[in-house]
Amino acid sequence: MSSTALLVLVFGLGGVAWFFGRIKASGFVTGGTRGEVHSLPSYHGWYVALWAAIPAAVFLLVWNIVSPALITDAALTSPTAQQLPTDSFTRGSILAEARSIASGNQEKAFNPLSQAMVEPYRTAITYYQTLGMAAAILLVFACGAFAWLKVKPNLRARTKVERVTMIALLLASLIAIITTIGIFISLIFESARFFSMVSPIDFLFGTEWNPKAVAGPRGETGFGAIPLFWGTVFIGAIIAMLVAIPLGLMSAIYLTQYAPAQFRAWMKPILEVLAGIPTVVYGYFAALTVAPALRDLAVSIGISSASSESALAAGVVMGIMIIPFVSSMADDSIAAVPSAMRDGSLAMGATKSETIKKVLIPAALPGVVGGVLLAVSRAIGETMIVVMAAGLAANMTANPFSSVTTVTTQIVKLLTGDQEFDSPKTLAAFALGLVLFIVTLLLNLIALRVVKKYREAYE
Repeated sequence: MSSTALLVLVFGLGGVAWFFGRIKASGFVTGGTRGEVHSLPSYHGWYVALWAAIPAAVFLLVWNIVSPALITDAALTSPTAQQLPTDSFTRGSILAEARSIASGNQEKAFNPLSQAMVEPYRTAITYYQTLGMAAAILLVFACGAFAWLKVKPNLRARTKVERVTMIALLLASLIAIITTIGIFISLIFESARFFSMVSPIDFLFGTEWNPKAVAGPRGETGFGAIPLFWGTVFIGAIIAMLVAIPLGLMSAIYLTQYAPAQFRAWMKPILEVLAGIPTVVYGYFAALTVAPALRDLAVSIGISSASSESALAAGVVMGIMIIPFVSSMADDSIAAVPSAMRDGSLAMGATKSETIKKVLIPAALPGVVGGVLLAVSRAIGETMIVVMAAGLAANMTANPFSSVTTVTTQIVKLLTGDQEFDSPKTLAAFALGLVLFIVTLLLNLIALRVVKKYREAYE
């Protein structure tokens, strides 16, 4: 039986334990001890079910980690294993192939020694799977019986179940924190290796980006990242925001304050569909439709140096893509402003537009700022649109019709294909990622300060 099927069996037996625990607790109520029962019968059922399922599930998790080594050790005790070569790489590949065949993931072996090791592996796998299944089922019944015997009228089952639920929620919330810490530590470690080869000053303030596999004596290898930072800001934080913020905010104001209810009911979902379109589709649209149109427009007004890959094309399409982020957050924030504030402004003689400008928007500013920061983060992390519409040239130019590139695009370029992870050219991707991580963190801190300031003013 596979690990997944065994886990399903364990939780199924946990459901049976819930049923028997609830039946026993229901007997307390019908037996005339209603006033003495601390928790509802369903909580007693969950108490028994958690005792039956959780220890067995933890055991299976540990068993899946430990059993592969036990299976390999058992297979190596067979006489056939004495014929294996002493070279660790060859020996490992033979054992991996034999295990894959014994597990049913591969049909035949390419090495005769692998075929000879299939039967010892199959015997060991069957033995340890049976042992694990028997131990898990025994654990379910033992722990379930222990919990069932503890079910009494005065058992604080609700408190214990809610405590387990709280621990589960805490662990779920810690996953995001632990993941973020792990990402940050990995970036720090790899970036330290990069900065041991290339000067941080040259990287952060250099104006030439032309990475090479071997660093020079002082790091003068074209690792100046200023053109990448400028391209990221130019496309994601300037051009895209000039498109997304006005259109997103105005659409939110119209839908919440002016649009009829029927029009809003079908217009808002249509607007939010933009957020679900794959970015590669936006990239095709930018490269095949918007970029040529902007190039022809530039040529028609006398800009002969206009490129078919331009920052303006990528920024405009990126701005269209992130309109739903700004609009949705602003819409929810404006709609959440107490109606008493709007009604009070109108009662004082202010017009609807004055009320929106001087009352609703300032009161909803925390949500609007959150939407803008979300949009900026989304734009900074975008890659496909930039690759397909803006190009890969690291140029420092304010001309929106020129080709530029961004940090994320260069990270993809540096890590694509067969790369050596001990060269500064590859490690530069981690240094770029670290800078991007720190900049995003600072933006979030600034947003929190702004939100806190206005929340205190309008609460």
